[in-house]
Amino acid sequence: MHYRLNTQDTNQSKEPLRVGLTRLLPVMAGEGRNVALAVFAIIISSATTLTAPLIIAYIVDRFIATNDYQGVFVWSGLLLGVFLIGLVSSYVQSRTMGGVGRRILFNLRNAIFTKLQALPVAFFNQNKSGDLISRINNDTDKINQFFAQALMQFLSNAALMLGAGVLLVSLNVRLGLAALVPAIIVLIATRMLSGWVKRASFKSLQTLGGLSGEVQESLANFKVIVAFNRLDYFRNKFAGANQANYSASVKAGVASNIFLPLYGLAANLGTLIVLAYGIILIGNGELTTGLLIGYILYVTNFYTPMRQLASIWASLQLALAGLDRISEVLALNSDMTIVPSDEVVGDAVMAFDDVSFSYSGGQDVLSDICFSLERGKTYALIGPTGGGKTTTASLMARLYDPSAGTVRLNGRDIRAFTAEERAETIGFILQEPFLFSGTVGDNIVYGNPAYADLAGGQLVDRLDEAGLSGLLKRFDQGLETPVSASGDAMSLGQKQLIAFMRAALRNPQLLILDEATANIDTVTEKLLEEILAALPAQTTTVIIAHRLNTINNADEIFFVNGGTVTPAGSMESAVDMLLNGQMQS
Repeated sequence: MHYRLNTQDTNQSKEPLRVGLTRLLPVMAGEGRNVALAVFAIIISSATTLTAPLIIAYIVDRFIATNDYQGVFVWSGLLLGVFLIGLVSSYVQSRTMGGVGRRILFNLRNAIFTKLQALPVAFFNQNKSGDLISRINNDTDKINQFFAQALMQFLSNAALMLGAGVLLVSLNVRLGLAALVPAIIVLIATRMLSGWVKRASFKSLQTLGGLSGEVQESLANFKVIVAFNRLDYFRNKFAGANQANYSASVKAGVASNIFLPLYGLAANLGTLIVLAYGIILIGNGELTTGLLIGYILYVTNFYTPMRQLASIWASLQLALAGLDRISEVLALNSDMTIVPSDEVVGDAVMAFDDVSFSYSGGQDVLSDICFSLERGKTYALIGPTGGGKTTTASLMARLYDPSAGTVRLNGRDIRAFTAEERAETIGFILQEPFLFSGTVGDNIVYGNPAYADLAGGQLVDRLDEAGLSGLLKRFDQGLETPVSASGDAMSLGQKQLIAFMRAALRNPQLLILDEATANIDTVTEKLLEEILAALPAQTTTVIIAHRLNTINNADEIFFVNGGTVTPAGSMESAVDMLLNGQMQS
């Protein structure tokens, strides 16, 4: 299945603002009461702001013009009370929406990470981890900033503009309409430019994800880079990604900030029109001085929010662009679903029935494969590099689903088993095992609920019963040996020992070893062979190996190459097939 995330511009970047805002609404699920409280606070704050110019105009015309300073003092006290109410309401809405933004950020990151855990291995093969990290961290933070800051500013400024516009027209129709002419012009320009702004913001976030991907790749492979002296190569790759992000960010900044001077010009023109036309109306006796002052204040209340909307607009476009990238991940569904099936075919622990497989729509790696594994036997998969051995083992563990045919576990379609059932039945030791931060003991019991609560001494006893305690001698502090996620302090052989103990302790019905002894000394390898021999008689073992001495004790050998899995017969025949396969490859 195709899981590659989009790295190009999308049609969503051209969608109308109304559609974009509608797509943001589900993000606020469960925050209805808090948003309602914040909106109510905005209404109160806007009402106080819009009431102030009327009070000022009344004070000028009624008290200052008549030198009634007692009235000025009393009404100024009333004006101060209005300002204080506005201050409290602004604080309430800021505090409320700050909490809303943080909760939305928390929930979004949880949702994305949970979704990523539900996606198959194929998804991670097709996408850079750095870009995924950027979607979790950077893109969600853009949405948080929008809800915590920009949304309430947007609503507050929109309420102010609406109220101021209505009052401008209602107090004097001609003067009000003249004052709004510049606003109509810039709103038309805003509508025309909004698609370009969002596309520029979307591209900026994409290149930031690409930059994160380059950083992650360089740091994850730093030892290899140093060993092969390829610092210049990765430095140039990073410089290219950084330059792309720089160029996209500059374009996004220009696009986002283009409204600032435009809105500033509209505000200045509106004030100039009111002042000039207002003086004419005063001369004609159609307007008072106090009302002209109030008009100028209302023009400020109308155009200042419009100028602030320029910066809010940029935040909105970033939030919508981030939501596009987040929604793309959340919309994905794994094709590796549980398929109800009670049909049982045969009694083999593992069987391939006409199985074919290809990676992401490419050529078949395996074609019409048929074989079965009996209980209690040891099987070996050999073949040249790239022949399909690890792919075959991955299908056995259902890391992938076949393109055609059926993989059966204990006679049932492997797709009918839950992940927990597969983990209990199948042990898989990867060629490059992954360790988690913690201790050796933590890594051994990871994902094994039967041993998760055991104390150190109890776990040692269980390891001793399973014949695994001897492997602990390879670690200075035994179970308490610290382990980092990178595993830099441990050799690859020690990592494989931990993975071996983790898998063997489960007593799986099927144990798959993918080059599990490739980095282990011969003495330790001999010990592992003894442990494998001590596994329950019903345990089936599948060994993938290049070293032929590793498969000496195999009951049956399969040669994997060219899309086929062929019984190799004797060891001599297997050697001949391996040599011929390597020469052909």
